[in-house]
Amino acid sequence: MPIYEYRCADCGFQKDVLQKVSDAPLTTCPSCGHEAFGKALTAAGFQLKGSGWYATDFKGGSTSAKPAETASTDTPKAAGCGGNCACH
Repeated sequence: MPIYEYRCADCGFQKDVLQKVSDAPLTTCPSCGHEAFGKALTAAGFQLKGSGWYATDFKGGSTSAKPAETASTDTPKAAGCGGNCACH
């Protein structure tokens, strides 16, 4: 369940509340009783730091298309031949 920060627009009272996403938002301030209690906009509660998580887990190859190789009129390569052998 997420923790929401609430703040009263009238008195400035702040409170963190553990609520389900489906729960109705709170509106009545527990400090002054006014109907000015609402969710405050806050930063995320976690940060993704480090150099390895993106580069090793999610980064794909280049998105640019590579040009197609043209068919060679040379002798066909043997299975497993990378072109660096005596047959070429």
